[in-house]
Amino acid sequence: MDKTIKLLQELITYDSSHKTVANDTIEYCKTWLEQENLAPQIISNNGFKMLLCEVGQGEQTLILNGHVDVVSGKDSQFNPEIKDNRIYGRGSADMKAGVAAMMGALVELNDARLTNVKVQLHLMTDEEIGGVNCADYLTTAGHLGDFVICAEPTQLGIGIQAKGILQFDLRITGVAAHSSRPWEGTNAIAKSMAIYEQILDLPFAQEQSDFYDGPSINLAKISGGDVYNKVPDTCKLSFDIRYLPTQNRAAIIEQIKGLTDSQLDIHLEGPPVLTNKDNPYIQKLIKTIKTHTLEDSVAVFGQHGFADTRYYARYNVPAIEFGPAGAHWHGDDEYAELASIEKYQAMLVSFAQQL
Repeated sequence: MDKTIKLLQELITYDSSHKTVANDTIEYCKTWLEQENLAPQIISNNGFKMLLCEVGQGEQTLILNGHVDVVSGKDSQFNPEIKDNRIYGRGSADMKAGVAAMMGALVELNDARLTNVKVQLHLMTDEEIGGVNCADYLTTAGHLGDFVICAEPTQLGIGIQAKGILQFDLRITGVAAHSSRPWEGTNAIAKSMAIYEQILDLPFAQEQSDFYDGPSINLAKISGGDVYNKVPDTCKLSFDIRYLPTQNRAAIIEQIKGLTDSQLDIHLEGPPVLTNKDNPYIQKLIKTIKTHTLEDSVAVFGQHGFADTRYYARYNVPAIEFGPAGAHWHGDDEYAELASIEKYQAMLVSFAQQL
C-alpha cells in the first residue's frame, strides 16, 4: 500500500487545474504504469489527453474511470501533507486518491492474470469542466464496457443515481425610462425577479423521488442595467438546474417557457444517471464492500452533482460512483482518509476477481 500512497503524493504535486499540467499528469501515469510492466496508451482530442490501459481477458469488461484534473487551489495545496491518518492536498479526495488506488489495483490484477474479465482503466483530463473532450469523446468512440466504476469520493458507498444538468440563460426585456419616472417604463430586473419566483413554484420544482427531496435550482448569475438614472430594459438570468433522474429535460424547458416569452439559450446540458440497484454487478459489489468493511449495510444513494458516469450511462451501460472517503473537495482543507484508500483498492481487486 505504501506504493499507492507514494503515487498519490506525487499526483497531488501536479497543479492539474491547467490543461497542460493535467496532460503532464497523464504522461506521469503512463510512465508509472509502464514501470509496473503494463502497456498504457494515450489518446488525444482537442488537446486533452486520455489514458487507457487494459489487463485480463474474457467476455466481460469492467471499466475503472477516473480524472486527474482538479479545480484551482492555493500553492500550498499542491504540497501534500499526511497527518492524523489523512492526506491533505488539492485533488486528494477529488479524485486522485481514487485514481492512485485504481492504478494500484490494475497492477495487482495484472499480476493475478485474470481470465474471466477484462479491466480497463480510463483516465481523463477535463471532468471538472464538463468532460466533453474526454469521456464524451471516448464513449462516443465505443469504449463502453459492461459496468463502470467512477472513483469519485463516496465514503465507500455507492452512488447509483445522479441528477441531470441544465444550464441556460433567460434574456428578459423591459421598457427603458428615466429613473425619476419609473412608472413610464418596465423594469427588466424587477420583471426577472418575478419570473425567478415563478420558476420555483413550477410543477417540476415540487417533484421528489426516493433519493431526492427535489431538483436543485440555482440562480447563478444576474446581469442587467447600465446606469443609475435609467430604468433597465434588459436583464439576463443564468440558471443551473440539476433535475431528478426521473424527470424529463424537455418538459422542464417547456414549463419555464410557459412563464415568459423571453429568449432562452441553453449553455450546457447533460443527462442524469439512473442505475438500477438490483443490477447483478451492483449486488456483487455490495457484498464485496460488506466483506471488507465488516458492516451489515452499504450506503446506496443519489448524487446531486454529475460525473463522467453520465457519458457511459447514456448508452445504457450501468455506471456508478464509488470511491474512497474524504472531505472538503474543492475546499481549502481537502483530504482523503488513508485507511479508506487501502480498503478501496482491495475492494476493486476482490470485485474484479469475482466477476
